Amino acid sequence: MKRDMLLILLSVVLLSVGWLGLSGLGLLVAFVPLLILSEKAENSRRGWWQTFWRALLCFVLWNAATIWWIWNATPIGPIAAILFSTFYNMVAFMLYHTVVKKAPRALAYTTLVAAWIATEYWYTSGDFSWPWLTLGNGFSHDVWAVQWYEWTGVFGGSLWVLVSNLLVFEAIRHRTPHKIVAALAGIVLPVIVSLGMWFGYEEPSETVRVSAIQPNVDCYEKFDNTDALQVANIFDLLGEVPAGVDFILLPETAMPGYYWEPNLSDRLNDDESEIWQVVRDTLRARHPEAMLLTGTNTRRYYSPGLESPTARSFGYGRGGYDHFNTAVGVDTTHRVQLHHKGKLVIGVENTPTWVFRLMDFLVVDLGGIVGQIGIGKHGSAFEHRGVKIGPAICYEGVYGEFFGDHVRRGAELMAILTNDGWWGDTPGYEHLFTLSRLRAIEHRRAVVRSANTGRSGFISARGEISSTLGWEERGVLTEEVALNREQTLYTRYGDYLGRVANYLLLLSVLYYMAYRVKRRNYLVD
Repeated sequence: MKRDMLLILLSVVLLSVGWLGLSGLGLLVAFVPLLILSEKAENSRRGWWQTFWRALLCFVLWNAATIWWIWNATPIGPIAAILFSTFYNMVAFMLYHTVVKKAPRALAYTTLVAAWIATEYWYTSGDFSWPWLTLGNGFSHDVWAVQWYEWTGVFGGSLWVLVSNLLVFEAIRHRTPHKIVAALAGIVLPVIVSLGMWFGYEEPSETVRVSAIQPNVDCYEKFDNTDALQVANIFDLLGEVPAGVDFILLPETAMPGYYWEPNLSDRLNDDESEIWQVVRDTLRARHPEAMLLTGTNTRRYYSPGLESPTARSFGYGRGGYDHFNTAVGVDTTHRVQLHHKGKLVIGVENTPTWVFRLMDFLVVDLGGIVGQIGIGKHGSAFEHRGVKIGPAICYEGVYGEFFGDHVRRGAELMAILTNDGWWGDTPGYEHLFTLSRLRAIEHRRAVVRSANTGRSGFISARGEISSTLGWEERGVLTEEVALNREQTLYTRYGDYLGRVANYLLLLSVLYYMAYRVKRRNYLVD
């Protein structure tokens, strides 16, 4: 029993360290202890349940060790995330354990790889979405080893982890030279390919000058009658931006208040509000060639009968409106460019509409509730002086395929406007920053990150970090940023490995069922 617990804890440590600021290369052997426990379990109902409880303990501890910091923002958050994430982990691993005890080993290995990646894909694309622990995300501190993400995205990293673990497990089982060589090749060859891409990558020569502002406003006081102080802070920092910049970035919801689209007015159907006029006047006076990208809250009106599923009602047949977390692009002209956040934080910004439908028998008219805001449908690319920039908002930086939609629409560099202070000074905001390194590699776009507090900074198209501002630092960073117009394989096809895994999992389950039927009919030895 003590040996089993040590194996479980070893798996937990190897699975966790990539999310806690250290190298994720331990993932390449992290499942081996669990595979050993599965192998030695007897082929019986008792053995199945023993493996179930051991795997459950491992995955719960892994989840708890890596996402506990959500507690700082919402106590229910880490509990819900652990439950859902562990459920998907258990589906994949116990499906493997069931198959390996009753069918050919090759089918069991195929089932594990397909099931794990498929469940990661479900968790990425479903209504309840929290892809934080996608295995490929664990290499965000090892960008030199995963430059081939431009072909595969993070699901390629998950594939590498699973195959490497199976090869190492086979080498331990058989201890033959060719099995050992295969295990070493499975680990080393992807690294060699990546290093070749790392040293061979050439930055495009065309650049623009970008400033990223970190206001360092306490996020828990941000919405508590401090608008005047926040505006003064922003304009003070704008004064520190050097002359000649092309883009100035402010973080998510940096501009306080709520504004009606499309004119950014204080009241429906009014002209542009005074604060945005002051912004334009400031740009004209100090940075006439620049575009300002900033986050704010906007509202969109819908005529009666045309309301969206997330709209809040005015009542009495007067239509409704959506409240959006929005990125705004403004310059010295009267043009306004808007992007609505499309990947919302589950339970905080988004409760799936089917949940509302299930609750219809309890309520007469929800009319929109706190925690449910409008959902953007796609990425965007703001155009300024012939250059297009993608304005991703916070959580959108976790989703490689959605992030790529900005690039598919023409973005030549990417901005991430975020507000990470909800979690406090924890590994959460640090890992969210490093995930931007993986997005840069996947789409070969430089990423400029403007955070309210946490970590603002510049990331090159091969994932290198240059200047940054850390926790509770206030200031302005300015750098030349390379532009790129080419699209990677992953940009064009997105999470194709997740979709392939779905079909492969279905085929594996059908094959297993057919195999078991034949066994019962004595047609298979």
